[in-house]
This record gives sequence, C-alpha cells and structure tokens, in this order.
Amino acid sequence: MSRKITQAMENIKRICRIQRIDDRKLYKRAKILLTVYRDVCWSAAMRSSHLSDEMTYYCGGELDTAMIYLETFAPEEEKERFEERMGSLFETKWMVELVETAMFRVKDYPRNGSLYFEILSKCYLTRFRYTESELLELLQIERSTFYDRKKEAILVFGISLWGGAIPNLKRFIEETKKELHILPQEALCV
Repeated sequence: MSRKITQAMENIKRICRIQRIDDRKLYKRAKILLTVYRDVCWSAAMRSSHLSDEMTYYCGGELDTAMIYLETFAPEEEKERFEERMGSLFETKWMVELVETAMFRVKDYPRNGSLYFEILSKCYLTRFRYTESELLELLQIERSTFYDRKKEAILVFGISLWGGAIPNLKRFIEETKKELHILPQEALCV
C-alpha cells in the first residue's frame, strides 16, 4: 500500500504541471545534482588551490605577476592549458551560483520553505555529512515525515533551478549576446 500524498506534494506536482515539467525526471535530475554537489565543490577548491600554487611557483609568489607572465611571455601551449583549467573552474563556479540561487528560492517557498532549505543544506550542501539519526534530531522530525519533506524539498529545488535559475541565466546570456551585437566593433576591442 502506498503512502498518502501530502497537500504540499500535490501543490508541488501542480507547479510542475503548470510549468510543463515532468516531476519524476525533475526529481532524478535534482537529486543527482545535489548528490554530487559536495564532491564538485571539494574538487573545485583543490583545482583552484593547485592552479594558484602553480602560478605563484612559476612566477615568484605573486598571482598578478603570474597573470602578466602568462599573457606576455608564456608559450602558447601553456596559455591554452591555463585557460582550459580556468574555464573549468568558472563553469564550476557558475554551477555553484545556480545552486545557491535555487536554494534561496527554496527558502522563500511559501509552504515549509525554511524546513526544505535546512533539509537540503544538511543532507547535500554542508561539508559535514550527518547520519540519519543526527538529521532527525537536528530537524526535530519523525523519520517518515523527514523522508516526505526531503522528497518535497528536492522537487522544490528542482523547480527553483530548472524552472527559475537556469531560465533566468539563459535570458541573461541571450540579452548579453544581443547587446554585444548592437555595440560597434571598436567598443568590443577595448
């Protein structure tokens, strides 16, 4: 026998229907993203640290000096490798910012938003990994209620990300492209 669908879950599914989002796919995508988030942040921090250490080693300790060296004196192969590594870090930074934007929207969700925010933060985003019993104690909720709210939280996160943050970023990129096409070429080469 299946569990009762909560009013909150019905409302979330209604939002998905209105936005023409498949709630099952949304849940899977959101959960995957949340599950890898902590490791992605750790990896980005390590890559950033290594890149900074490498640049200061090659160029005498000052990151500004390293950047000038790369721009003016470094071989093309070294420049390309650096640009590729920096690009990867910026892509990760954008993902982190999208997740943060979505999390703020989750917190603002009118029904249980603060609870959803806390569940997602403690389950997926904080550096420390809590056990189930620690989570239940911290959140002061029963186990079955926790799993209901966690599923709702993941869906609200998904709606916030794919229904809000990502479309807003796409619009920003498109508007920026249009603005760049309007500007005279001389302004772009400054």
